[in-house]
Amino acid sequence: MSDRPRRRLSHVVVDCIDPEGLADFWTATLGVEVDHRFGPYVFLAPTVPGGPALAFQRVPDPTPGKNRLHLDLVTDQVEAVVAELLASGARHIRSLDEDGLRLEVLADPEGNEFCIVHHV
Repeated sequence: MSDRPRRRLSHVVVDCIDPEGLADFWTATLGVEVDHRFGPYVFLAPTVPGGPALAFQRVPDPTPGKNRLHLDLVTDQVEAVVAELLASGARHIRSLDEDGLRLEVLADPEGNEFCIVHHV
């Protein structure tokens, strides 16, 4: 056993202009609720017990360009999920087929890219 201090991933924090607006989009997308709010932050409940959760932090400037980190959501109903997300404010960026792995790249209302991955 190591003497190294234990740690776990708690939250993935997204910098944004409108944390409440993104929380609305992502709670509907993930089927979770807002867990709590603190200052410029809105924290969502995890999608699985004990798992990491999303949080949104108000910052003064928009994201300058492509994200260096993105989320992947898996589903066996890609078309239905993409249609639902587009209707709720997402934007379609592109479709990809990477060695038989089908991906739909979308952006949330503030332009943060994420992928819908076909799960077989």
